[in-house]
Amino acid sequence: MLELIDIGANLAHDSFDDDREDVLKRASQAGVVQIVVTGSSVDSNPAALDLASKHPELIYSTAGVHPHHASEYNDDSDRQIRTLISDERCVAVGECGLDYFRNFSPREAQLAAFQRQIDIAIDSGKPLFLHQRDAHDDFIEVLEPALPKISRAVAHCFTGEHESLREYLALGLYIGITGWICDERRGAHLHEIVSIIPDDRLMIETDAPYLLPRTIRPRPKSRRNEPMHLQEVLRTVAEARGQTVEHVAAITSANARRFFDIKSVA
Repeated sequence: MLELIDIGANLAHDSFDDDREDVLKRASQAGVVQIVVTGSSVDSNPAALDLASKHPELIYSTAGVHPHHASEYNDDSDRQIRTLISDERCVAVGECGLDYFRNFSPREAQLAAFQRQIDIAIDSGKPLFLHQRDAHDDFIEVLEPALPKISRAVAHCFTGEHESLREYLALGLYIGITGWICDERRGAHLHEIVSIIPDDRLMIETDAPYLLPRTIRPRPKSRRNEPMHLQEVLRTVAEARGQTVEHVAAITSANARRFFDIKSVA
């Protein structure tokens, strides 16, 4: 069976509270051998690390504050991230960045929280797990000066256009592709550009419970996404790149292990 790594799943989300262990079993049965559970708030950060502690080798975590929660960012949340990121099972700073699509937090608060989390990545040596939506210019303006001091960074859940992809690649970013590419309406453009991502910069993710691939049949009644559906992302990405699923599984897993500095499953 192919071995896959889901670099972004929100398994601390309360939609998994009733069947989290079953979700992990289904993931393993689908070939998902390691999962990075995303931390995105002061509540989900310790919950993500707790999952990693309970499932060594299978689960790793991140710690950060999503731009939607940026107005809540303060010295306490900064200390929390710094403490959690010192644990070897917490492998990246984020999810952090800018989101001007909904502006759930004021832009000034988003910019300030983003900069503080960049500083944590610089100080800790851990990579950045990045979020950007409708904020490209400000995102680049804040991020680019710091990149020489950051170990690695990934544009999580990339949904942008050709120009922004080229710019991210030129800056040295890794690219995370989700089930967005399986959406024949919103993700059609990704089929045209995913092939320009070099083999050594591509990773795949579900962003569960969000972004259930629209190509899955039959569709789950709950419409909840989960890591086992990474197989569908893999299939669609491989088809769009003109590569075999075996090749894409191998390169994305190798990239994830190198990026997050996680070991192969024994």
